[in-house]
Amino acid sequence: MTARSDSYDFVIVGAGTAGCVLASRLTEDAGTRVLLLEAGSRDPLPAAADPQAWPSLAGTSMDWGDVSVSVPGSPRVRLTRGRGVGGSSAINAMSFIRGHRASYDAWVTAGARGWGFDDLLPYFKRSEHVEGRDPALRGQGGPLRLWRVSPPHPLSQTMLEAAGQVGYPAVDDIDSGVQEGFGWAEFTILDGRRLSAADAYLTPALQRPNLDLVTDALVHRLIVSGERCTGVEYSVDSQVVRVNSGRDVVLAAGAIGSPQLLLRSGLGPQSHLREAGIPIVGDLPGVGANLHDHPMTGVVYRSRQPILGSVGNGGGEAKGTIRTTTDAAWPDVQLFCAIAPMLGDTVPSPERGAGYTMVVAILAPFSRGSVRLASADPDAAPLIDPGYYTDSRDLDAAVAGLRAARDLANTPAFAPWRDGEAQPGPEAWDDDHQLRDYVRRSVHTYFHYAGTCRMGTDDHAVVDTELRVRGIEGLRVIDASVMPSPVNANTNATVYGIAERAAELLRAQTTAH
Repeated sequence: MTARSDSYDFVIVGAGTAGCVLASRLTEDAGTRVLLLEAGSRDPLPAAADPQAWPSLAGTSMDWGDVSVSVPGSPRVRLTRGRGVGGSSAINAMSFIRGHRASYDAWVTAGARGWGFDDLLPYFKRSEHVEGRDPALRGQGGPLRLWRVSPPHPLSQTMLEAAGQVGYPAVDDIDSGVQEGFGWAEFTILDGRRLSAADAYLTPALQRPNLDLVTDALVHRLIVSGERCTGVEYSVDSQVVRVNSGRDVVLAAGAIGSPQLLLRSGLGPQSHLREAGIPIVGDLPGVGANLHDHPMTGVVYRSRQPILGSVGNGGGEAKGTIRTTTDAAWPDVQLFCAIAPMLGDTVPSPERGAGYTMVVAILAPFSRGSVRLASADPDAAPLIDPGYYTDSRDLDAAVAGLRAARDLANTPAFAPWRDGEAQPGPEAWDDDHQLRDYVRRSVHTYFHYAGTCRMGTDDHAVVDTELRVRGIEGLRVIDASVMPSPVNANTNATVYGIAERAAELLRAQTTAH
């Protein structure tokens, strides 16, 4: 299927979290015509609906299948990201957590005026429906109905008991963005099934005559005339199609896909574009830079008793954050107990059902990576260097996080479960050098890629505070790539908030226009 028209008000590239929100909100105005293009399939695999089956979706048709480039001293890491309607919200682990307010306010300090926590709060609330929380902080009536797993997995209950035994504060709502400590997380799970952005936002909107969705559509490049983006070129079944945009082309292809498309279209660092043989349309040195993620490690244990499945997403229902240094501006490490040996693809671990992991996620990494092109071919996979642990401060945080995780695991609460440490092993703890080596060997992505088209006012910012690509009219980026720096939580809730605020910006400008 191709588009029913050759011209729309908005052309949105990517039907992931942000794209679904934007398509839904923009077409609430009956006079606004929107085309939503998605490279993947319209229909998710059956396993996508099962909250416990999310690990099985890696490597399927719903995953772009990226792998990090080879870097000396680091293993290559499988960088799963969503492909298909719903994007990563259709394959992720469904955690819905806002970052600490200070990690958003850092965006304002970096030049993203109007994007602090208080600025985003109304849009966070607009996206969600959650009952029994503080209405000043939490929303009701939004498309996303959130759920606390009930009954929680016994290991998650044990995790909260252990946190209390260590002395960490218990909080009522870790998802509010203002409370710090350990508590129950919320998930985008409704009536035992995954609730993706496509389910919550897009599917109801597809009944509108002013919204067209074209799937299996690989966007080759942006069409730029002078200093204005006028449309896109894409293909479906080898048929090349051009479509025009009267207002804006919006890139919502994520922190890997959006910079990749900008680069293919001649917008990026001049030196890299020359290397790739791409004519320079605009010199934007920040495109593809500033890639950040939340790298993970953990302490893996053999279990004294069989570990059964969860009614939720497979564990991690209880999460907590800590500060590993006294001068940390916000909690910089997240801890939770996974009901499986999560690091098994990088370090030897027990079989599933026979072990569990005290997971350590670095939430405020200083390290930065990049996204670059292997070639100008639209079918070529990008070159992704996550840059994990290139800043030694992240290694320090990881080691401190491992020690905190081990303290939790050694509490009386875990005694009925604990049957010996499988990784990194008792001999590693006397030497931080060994722990740093283990952190590098055990590196695992949290799938929270962001920052590659960052928002700001300096010369390396890719978009301004209205998410317009610098120097090019009629082109915006609206997804995780605009985040100037990491939020200290799973990123999906933040992407919903960014897209809700951006939709209001676009609708206001359309009305004014």
